[in-house]
Order: sequence, then structure tokens, then C-alpha cells
Amino acid sequence: MKVAKLRRVVDRAVNRSSNRSRDDVQIRTFYRTLLAAWGPQHWWPAHTPFEVIVGSFLTQNTAWTNVERALANLRAANLLSLEAIRQVPLPELERLIRPSGYFRQKAQRLKTFVAFLDGRYASSLDNFFTQPTNLLREQLLGLNGIGPETADSILLYAGNHPVFVVDAYTRRILDRHEILPQKTRYEEIRQVFERSLAPVAKNKKEARTRPKPESESPSTAHQPSPMSTSPRSPTAQIYNEMHGLIVGVGKHYCKKAKPACDACPLKPFLPPGTPGQKVRNRDASRSER
Repeated sequence: MKVAKLRRVVDRAVNRSSNRSRDDVQIRTFYRTLLAAWGPQHWWPAHTPFEVIVGSFLTQNTAWTNVERALANLRAANLLSLEAIRQVPLPELERLIRPSGYFRQKAQRLKTFVAFLDGRYASSLDNFFTQPTNLLREQLLGLNGIGPETADSILLYAGNHPVFVVDAYTRRILDRHEILPQKTRYEEIRQVFERSLAPVAKNKKEARTRPKPESESPSTAHQPSPMSTSPRSPTAQIYNEMHGLIVGVGKHYCKKAKPACDACPLKPFLPPGTPGQKVRNRDASRSER
């Protein structure tokens, strides 16, 4: 009995290890396939680290087009700086970022972040970003209105810290490809991506490769900007690029209600009978009635 139980435990461990290895290979294949198809996505579109931080707050629960409108208002008012956000009256800040939605909460969160930076890092983003990644992540998550996705966006895109950003598109793609359920914990998904992409980052030649796109890039690809082209470590660059590519898939193909699987570069890797195919087949059957 003990031998049989031990054998079952060993078999489960072997299966978990095998599945993990398979999933890691699949994620790396996604990265290579999408980068070859579309090339660099030039995330994050901004001129300064602080503009990235502002955008990270504004993009909470809204589309990027709304963020762009709010950022345009701030830029026109010369408010895309620490000093300007510190000094602008809260009602005025709320008015300017209104297009991004939840403008009262977001205005207060921006004020809270600036006050935190003033008190802990002498108003210096340079002082802030030179700290260890784990410390900064803990401090950011301790601020009101900052969850893991916002914290990691600030660290990766504004500070070039090697932290993978997980969003709703990431969850949906993993679920439909039967890699991880959609409700998997954020930290588990983040660790899976960081583990899976580590070999790519270690391959210096591949990490620096920027292939010419095989096809037209989706509209989520931005024009190069000072922040999207800023120097970063190979690991941060890979995480940056992978997240931008995932946004392209999620926005244009792996849609919530009507996925366009046939046109997606990841279609060859979609298992039969997955949720994405079920939704697609259901929509097709309805249209035939």
C-alpha cells in the first residue's frame, strides 16, 4: 500500500513537471511566433518615465484611446511632471483626466503617488528606481489604488525593472490555449511567464533580435518613442515586447465574445475544443440559422 501511494505521488510530480515544461515551451513559441509576425510593438508610448506612470494609473479599467485623450489634456496644460501634478488643484486634475473614467479616484491616486515619492525618495524617480525590484513592488502595492498590474507596469515600463505584466488579455489567451485557467492567481501567471521567457533573455543574440515583420502589425503597435526605445536589460526587453504582443492578440483576435481565431497568428497552437473555438463555433452556428 505504501509503495503504491508513493508511486502515485511520484507520477503526479512527474506529470506536473512534464506539463510545466510543455507550457514553458508553448509560451516561448508564442513569443517567437508573434515577434516574427509583427515585429516590435514599441511599448510604452511616452516621452518620460513619469508620463508612463501617469498612463499606468489612467489605463485602469478603460481603453487606451481614453487614456490618450486624458494625456493630451495634461500635456496641453503642461502637467506631465511631478512638480505640476503636485501643485495642480485636485478639481482641475479631475477635470483634465475625466476622459479616462473614474477620474476622481485616479486623480487622488496620482496625488498619493507624488506624495509618496516626495516623502520617501526626495521627489526623485531616479532614487526610487535604483532600489531593489522586490522592495519597490512591495511599496507600490502598499499605496491606495495600486494593484499588481499597475505596480508591474510602473516597474517594467517606467523603471525598466524585469517584471512581467499580467493583464486580462494574458489570462484569456492562456485559458483558451489550455495553459492556465483564467482565474489563476496573478503571481502564478507572472512567475510562469518569467520562467518561460528566461531562456530567451539569456540568449543574447535572440534577445537583441528585432525581426522585420512578416505581416502588417495590428494597430496596437505604436510609433517609436523615447521610452519605448530606451536602453533596458535583455530580460526587461523580452517582458516588454511579450506584453505588447499579447495586447495585439487580445485586442484584435482573442476577443472576449467573438474571437477571430482563423486570422490569429496563434491559431496553429489552439487545442481542439478550447473555449475560444467553442465561442467561435457557437457564433458560426447562430449565423447559419
